[in-house]
This record gives sequence, structure tokens and C-alpha cells, in this order.
Amino acid sequence: MGKKIIVLNGSPRANGNTAALAARFIKGAESAGHEVRLFDLQKMDIKPCLGCCAGGKDPKHPCVQRDGMDEIYPAFMEADIVVLASPMYFWSFTAQLKAAIDRSFAVTELDPNYRPPHKECAMLMAAEGDSESNFAPVKDFYASLLGHLGWKDLGMVLAGGVMAPGDIEGHPALEEAEALGASIK
Repeated sequence: MGKKIIVLNGSPRANGNTAALAARFIKGAESAGHEVRLFDLQKMDIKPCLGCCAGGKDPKHPCVQRDGMDEIYPAFMEADIVVLASPMYFWSFTAQLKAAIDRSFAVTELDPNYRPPHKECAMLMAAEGDSESNFAPVKDFYASLLGHLGWKDLGMVLAGGVMAPGDIEGHPALEEAEALGASIK
């Protein structure tokens, strides 16, 4: 039986390099029999977290804010795997993706002991820079995030040297993304 996967695409470019990585990951995952749902966060009205710690009272609407996250929450709660897809902005994820990650805390608040739901996770990232030091801060944040959540890392695809939309065409990271999706068991 296939897994349920959500892809949170934090790129503000609808047809950019991150979207291409996500599309190839999805192609691989669907070819392996998994159900994948893509959320293009730039098209959704997702407000930043208020830090109110008032969520977790209603499983249908975990957060007190009503916005685009209401569409994501049910899929997030059902998902076995969360894929974080983003271009690199100042050596981190985009604000769009970070807001969705922060807002997922409302699901953790559903548990009386604040235990995050168990997930597996993968990261897809496009970046202008293409060096180990360029990706180091993002890799550190990703590892720390997963460590604190208790989530299992399924892998990362890092596409360096891509800035303008379309730069990723022919990049080996596209094949890596598809292979990562296809490798999920």
C-alpha cells in the first residue's frame, strides 16, 4: 500500500526551479504507487504564527486563524511524509514555507503532551550558490528541525547553480529528485 505524501512548495515562482524539483519528485513517488498532494504556498493565504498557543482545541481547525492552512491541516495530519521544497533565501527556507512549518505547531497542540505527529520528511532545494558552505546552514536547520520533531529523514536534493527560472533544465538534481520519490517504500 502506498504512502500519503504532501509537498509544501515554498517558492514564490509558480514555474520556477523548485517547482521543477517538486514535479520530478512527485513523478517518482507516484510511479512507486504513492499518493501525493502538492501545496503551492505562494498561491495560498497563509498568515504567520501568532504565538498565541491557543490552538489544538478543534481537530478540524487546529489553529485559531482561518486561512490557507485550513486546506493543509487535514492532508498534513493524514500524511506519512512531508516534503519541504524551497529555493534558498538568505541561507534558509522562504518565508512562505517557514510560515507553514510554524503553523503546523497547532497540530502538535492537539496532543495533550505536545507530541508532534510522527512523519518522515525530505527536502528539495534550489539555490544560486553551489558549495558545501552555501548549503550548510539549511542542512543544519533541516537536521535540527527533524531531530526536535522526531521525524525520519528520507533525504535531500540540493540543486545549486540555479537562479533564473529554467536554469534547472538538464540539472542532475532533477533525476535525483525523481529517484528519491521512486525510492520511498
